[in-house]
Amino acid sequence: MTVRGLRNGPSDDRSRAWLTDAAGRAVGPEHERIEAWRSAYRAFGAKPQRTRPSVDALIRRVQLPEINLVVDAYNAISVAHALPIGGEDISHYIGPARLVRAQGDEPFDTTAAGEEVTDHPEIGEVVWRDDQGVTCRRWNWRQCVRTRITEETTDALFILERLAPMRLDELEAAGRELTSLLDQIAPDARTETRLLTMG
Repeated sequence: MTVRGLRNGPSDDRSRAWLTDAAGRAVGPEHERIEAWRSAYRAFGAKPQRTRPSVDALIRRVQLPEINLVVDAYNAISVAHALPIGGEDISHYIGPARLVRAQGDEPFDTTAAGEEVTDHPEIGEVVWRDDQGVTCRRWNWRQCVRTRITEETTDALFILERLAPMRLDELEAAGRELTSLLDQIAPDARTETRLLTMG
């Protein structure tokens, strides 16, 4: 999904209610949708107990983190539907987003001990990237600093990632629910959706 014309801002009572509702709808960590992601991580050599798929890490939180309105919205939908969702600031992208196996020398801008550092993925790791470098490591484990959504973000890309046993109609329902929350934040924003499949 691409959404243009957002008016983001700090978390508020509305987004806190979204997070509370999502926590009440959350499945347990042994749910088949979560296990499907752990199996996918193991298939490309990652250890899901050490670097958990994003939705696995979120559902284990006692209290979902408050970041900002837009991030709260997509985190709420992620938890409510047991669905990894990535949110990216399109204005910081260089070229298109693509899911690839890493060569190992791609730059990944992250933080360590509160400082920004450049890391690199492992050879063969599944990553999202653009022309400048890795935007998300281990498929959906950790996002880079460069493209994260901030309160200044106006144009965003949301990547909703489905694995079986989640059905396509369930993915589409999650997308509609996310659009509904974003409409509450920015009623005049323009949303476009596209379904990508891997053969």
